[in-house]
Amino acid sequence: MQLNTTPQRTITVSAPATIANLVCGFDILGLCLNHPADEMQVTLTDKSAIHISSTDGYALPYEASENTAGAPLLEMKKLLPEQTGFDIVIKKNIKPGSGIGSSAASAAGAVVAANHLLGNPFTREEMIQFALFGEKAASGVKHADNVAPCIYGGITLIRSIFPLDIISLSAPPLWVTVVHPQIEVRTSDARQILKKQVLLKDAIKQWGNIAGLVAGFLQNDYGLISRSLEDVIIEPVRSILIPGFAEVKKLSIGAGALGGGISGSGPSVFMLSTDEETAHRVKDQMQKVYEGIGLDHFVYVTSINTQGVKLINH
Repeated sequence: MQLNTTPQRTITVSAPATIANLVCGFDILGLCLNHPADEMQVTLTDKSAIHISSTDGYALPYEASENTAGAPLLEMKKLLPEQTGFDIVIKKNIKPGSGIGSSAASAAGAVVAANHLLGNPFTREEMIQFALFGEKAASGVKHADNVAPCIYGGITLIRSIFPLDIISLSAPPLWVTVVHPQIEVRTSDARQILKKQVLLKDAIKQWGNIAGLVAGFLQNDYGLISRSLEDVIIEPVRSILIPGFAEVKKLSIGAGALGGGISGSGPSVFMLSTDEETAHRVKDQMQKVYEGIGLDHFVYVTSINTQGVKLINH
C-alpha cells in the first residue's frame, strides 16, 4: 500500500464512551456519548513495533495482541509497509469493565488516530473492521455496537457484521443519564450467562421492540421510543448481576425518564430523557438508590455525541 502520510507524526484524540444494545438491540444498536471520553496520543514510527503505555493506574495488558488498542493496529499493519509502527499513550477516563465502551474507545481511538497519521487511506467501515479485533481481544467476540457509534458518532444500527453493514440513525434531542456502580462485570462473563435458546414469543416481542425503537428515533416519536425500550431476553438474566437495578429503573421512570436499562454488559445503567432537567432528576434518583445501599458510584449526565472520535491537535 502506498501511503500519503501527513507531516504530523503525533496526534491526540478524544475517544468517547458508548452505550451498546439500547435495551432491546443486543449487539445491533449503539449510541455515542459526549462524556466521558478517553484521551489517546498516537505517534507514527518507523520501528515496525507497537508500544503501549498508560498514564493511569489501570492494569491494562501492554502486549499489543492482548490490548484493545494494539490488536486493531496489528491488523492494520498487515496492509502497511513493514517499517511502520506506533507508540500509544492512553489516559483511561472510561473505567475498564464499566459497560460504557471502554475497550471500544481504545480500539476506535487507535485506528482513527493511526488512519489520520497515515493520510486517511482507510474508510470508516475499514476502520471498524480493524477495531473489531480490539473487541475480540477484550471479550473473545467481535461485536460492533460500541465501536460503530464511537467512530460514526450518533446512533448506529449494525445490520450485519459479516459482511459489515452499518446504518446511521437520526434521532430527536435526547439526554442520557448513566450510573456506574463501582463493581466490575466482564463482558466475557456477562455473555456466558445468557440463554442459548429463546422462546419464539419472546423473540417476536423483541423484534417488535427493536423495530419500534428504530422507528421512534427516525420519526422523532418520544412515546414510541419509550414504549420500545423493553428487553425480554437479555435484561432478565443480566440484571441479577447489578445491585439495585430494578429500583434504579423504577425511580428513574418515575422521575420522567423515557426508559432505559443495562448499558452494554453492565454494570452501568442508562436512562434516556427528553431534556436536561429531567436527566438531572433521574441522576438524583440513581444516587438515592446507591447511597441507600452504600455502594460507591459515578453518575454522568450527558447528551448524544454526533461526531465520534475527535482529533484534538491537528
